[in-house]
Amino acid sequence: QVQLVESGGGLVQAGGSLRLSCATSGRTTRRYTMGWFRRAPGKEREFVATVSQSGDSTSHADSVKGRFTISRDNAKNTVYLQMNSLKPEDTAVYYCAASGYIAATTRSRDYDYWGQGTQVTVSS
Repeated sequence: QVQLVESGGGLVQAGGSLRLSCATSGRTTRRYTMGWFRRAPGKEREFVATVSQSGDSTSHADSVKGRFTISRDNAKNTVYLQMNSLKPEDTAVYYCAASGYIAATTRSRDYDYWGQGTQVTVSS
């Protein structure tokens, strides 16, 4: 069993930055591929970014590529999402998730554990 706790969300102006953190407990983070997903009001949950168990492979959604960066620190059992040049359309609840897959995966159905989410609001 893995528990995931997100933090770092908040209100920011367009063009600003935030860094989300996802702390894991129960089992060491290095056992899991980790991902970030988001759900905007009235929309379905969508993939944002993923990082493999070792951290040597990442993938980012086209909508955030070049602005967001996923990373992990297995020694701290923490995964990060650095978000720069934020836009109002980035407003959503952001979820951290853990998958038993070795490779990075963009499919939400591959993820076994989910956090409660953290709200990110970007004002124009």
